[in-house]
Amino acid sequence: MSTCLFCKMVSGEIQPDIVYQNDFVLAFNDINPKAPVHVLIIPKQHIETLNELTDAGLAGQLFSAAPIIAKQLGLSENGYRLVVNCNKHGGQEVYHLHIHLLGGRQMTWPPG
Repeated sequence: MSTCLFCKMVSGEIQPDIVYQNDFVLAFNDINPKAPVHVLIIPKQHIETLNELTDAGLAGQLFSAAPIIAKQLGLSENGYRLVVNCNKHGGQEVYHLHIHLLGGRQMTWPPG
């Protein structure tokens, strides 16, 4: 998808601040962080929302990357939060599936 911001990152057209990647996922620091650590984990394949994610293997790749990144960033012991927003009412702003990994401070509940 030539107009998708995250696809441009996957293709290298835009250079994000990458913290992790493998053959299936790319993870990078959010440019508008909501916590001291705010990483976005995306599939390299364009999938607009969680509603379109039908590949259990890819879902596993996305969620398996989170603890690797958390450990790399020193979040494992104290903890972190994963958030997936889906569509407008869920707060999704970029229509390329992504997981927010938030940490570095105490999270509160309810989130919003």
